Amino acid sequence: MTPLRSTGRRTRGIRRKRSRTAAALLLASGASFGLLLAAPGPARAGSNLVVNPGFESLRASDAMPTCWEKSGWGDNDSTVTTTDQSHSGGKALSISVTRRVNGDRKALMTEDSSCAPSVTPSHQYDLSLWYKSTTPDASVTVFRHDVKAGWQYWTDLKTLPVSAGYTRATVRTPVVPPGTDQITWGVSVYGTGTVTTDDYDMEDATQPAPGAACTAGDACAKGSWAVMPFKNPVRSMHSVVLHNGKVLLVAGSGNDPAMFKAGTFTSAVYDPKTGAMKTIPTPVDMFCAGHVQLSDGRVLIMSGNKAYPAADGSHGYEGFKDSYIFDPSSESYVKTNDMNEGHWYPSATLLGNGDVISFGGLKEDSTGSVTAEKFSQAQQKWLPRTEVNQTWSYWGLYPSMILMQDGRLFYSGSHVFGNGTPGTGASVYDYDANKITDVPGLQDKDNRDQSMSVLLPPAQDQRVLTMGGGQVNTNPEAGRLTDLIDLKAPNPRYTPGPLLPQGTVDQGQGPKPETGAQGKMYVSAVLMPDGKVLETGGGLHDRADPVYEASMFNPATNSFQAGMATDPIPRTYHSSAFLLPDGRVMAVGDNPGNGTFDDHVSIYTPPYLYKGARPQITSVANNRWQYASTQRMTVDRPVVKAELIRPAAVTHSSDPNQRFVDLPMTVGADGTTIDLNVTSNPNLAPPGWYMLFAVDADGVPSVASWVHLGGPDALEAPKGKAAPMVHDFAGKMTEKAKDPEPARTSHPVPATISGCDRHYGAENVCVPTVFPKTVPPTTAGRCEWLKAHDYGVLKLNGRADPLKLDPDRNGRACG
Repeated sequence: MTPLRSTGRRTRGIRRKRSRTAAALLLASGASFGLLLAAPGPARAGSNLVVNPGFESLRASDAMPTCWEKSGWGDNDSTVTTTDQSHSGGKALSISVTRRVNGDRKALMTEDSSCAPSVTPSHQYDLSLWYKSTTPDASVTVFRHDVKAGWQYWTDLKTLPVSAGYTRATVRTPVVPPGTDQITWGVSVYGTGTVTTDDYDMEDATQPAPGAACTAGDACAKGSWAVMPFKNPVRSMHSVVLHNGKVLLVAGSGNDPAMFKAGTFTSAVYDPKTGAMKTIPTPVDMFCAGHVQLSDGRVLIMSGNKAYPAADGSHGYEGFKDSYIFDPSSESYVKTNDMNEGHWYPSATLLGNGDVISFGGLKEDSTGSVTAEKFSQAQQKWLPRTEVNQTWSYWGLYPSMILMQDGRLFYSGSHVFGNGTPGTGASVYDYDANKITDVPGLQDKDNRDQSMSVLLPPAQDQRVLTMGGGQVNTNPEAGRLTDLIDLKAPNPRYTPGPLLPQGTVDQGQGPKPETGAQGKMYVSAVLMPDGKVLETGGGLHDRADPVYEASMFNPATNSFQAGMATDPIPRTYHSSAFLLPDGRVMAVGDNPGNGTFDDHVSIYTPPYLYKGARPQITSVANNRWQYASTQRMTVDRPVVKAELIRPAAVTHSSDPNQRFVDLPMTVGADGTTIDLNVTSNPNLAPPGWYMLFAVDADGVPSVASWVHLGGPDALEAPKGKAAPMVHDFAGKMTEKAKDPEPARTSHPVPATISGCDRHYGAENVCVPTVFPKTVPPTTAGRCEWLKAHDYGVLKLNGRADPLKLDPDRNGRACG
């Protein structure tokens, strides 16, 4: 049989990776499907918007039902035909795949103005169909018509379990995005077998907003910050939200050489419910380590600080090989085997099979690491270098490596210290093929130091936002640039996003409004339960000049809501902000170049918490979830969406594992019993603990319930469960894929990579190698800037005085 030709935009289908990763994903997909609601009903009754819902009218040309079409892509043999095996009436529609290498076959409503149901932006719709199926590899798929961009894939809503007899499947769409006037939907089959469907229905299920009046003044629109009445007992540079709701705050030596020399390394566990802080014994200097949450909720912490830079410039920071796991249950560290080499400032990305991959950082000798490291979930250890694919590329420090839905990694261009990587500054890395493909469009790539990148809500949309950034070595004013990329596009490229809103900046003479192109580096960005992104904190220059500004980015409109309430505490270098399970945001840290550290803790209450009573998740039937399953929760009143948000593990404007995963809902007739349809793809939601939020029509979220998705048990799934649904996105990239570089041991990195001149002060005092352009290049001008930034008297290390700060030659800078 000749495979069907691809049709229109619906060729965006499913691709299964032919690799070791694919095998792991296939194993990871098996899961109990949970209970389907016996007879779910729409939130309110309405007319069926589907044309020819029972397939009773056929076209004379091809005997296909009127207003329906067959489509798909890939190498497979299939038939899409009408049949008399109907649920009601005389006809049904059958999709049969008899041979499949890759791709899918679909039966969907025709992309035609007279056939595709019309929709209203901001509304939601209940979709239902009757089906029977011999394959677990089928799903309800939706496309939308954008008035500017035309027809495009929207989302997959629900996996259809095998069913010998007719079963009704019902699912509610997410909120229809702005600019959408029609949708089409139907069934995709991406494995061998047959799905027969009949009696489609689509009704408007929009819930009116509760409409409670807010009486909190400015907080109704801006939210509010509160500085806690206690101090942080440790210099928190790493923040991890644990699955018990507590927060691990890691300092190590806290960028304090005296602590390092004394071997005093610290961590603390904070309980937001009680306000209690517990100091935790810390075995090594985890200052500037990497960290990620494993699939069982423990925290893998890799490398850290072996040595501070030498005053004579003979070496810079050094990383070590050590690796530890923090266990939330015992609140203690346990050593793993060593990595293959040191990695000070490494990346850490959790993969769909539970493995962790890490790149970049500085080795034990201060050179740049070109060794990729992989921690095996199955073996619970770091693998030998020879068992890990190597490109011998230097990815820099804390390179933001975001897992894509097909298992590849997107390097967003966000990093720490210095220039971006060679080429375009962003790329897609295919680990299995061991090839790197550059991605064009990132603006000003060499001035994105300590920018932040986030996979926008929901993860199914595969869009990344990169915000702000600077350059510690040339020390320009940090910028306002943002960039957006759609990784669903056949040939993704960055496009300019809206400029970051401006706030006030304190350059030593008090806060003044930002002007011109002034933006910020050290950006914190937090995915919020209402689907927006809070960006907060930052500074105008390297380790100096805090910017007081916060805004909300709305992925639906690609716009910032400026003027949100501002954290009163400066948050520049070594700061972080992260989401708590109660929907608030916590912010810690600030470590300017003069070596001080701010130990205040701030809590942000978003506007949605001033809108009246919040919905409550009254029960979750099971908190151990499998992929492609249906999981039931009950709420105390109707909600419009539910999602999983991965808890934070953030440092240095970097948390590449942060993600918000949509859970399409099947809503019962009572409006409060809800089945949640879990993605079949572990790359969209890597295994582990997640915060489950339910959100009402006014954008008000519940307090999160903790649920565990996938994990080692999913790797032993029985035969017959759904495979991962992986789409053929980013499949036609025009840039030439690059093979690995020649094998090498390291990449040369200058000792001044951190932008600090070590001729002055102590190891943790950062006198800029290059002063801001507004500072006169004279002894008086530079000393005035240092005085305004509270540096005090600085010791001259050795005889060299490259910045001419000691004209009296008395061994003291600006003395």
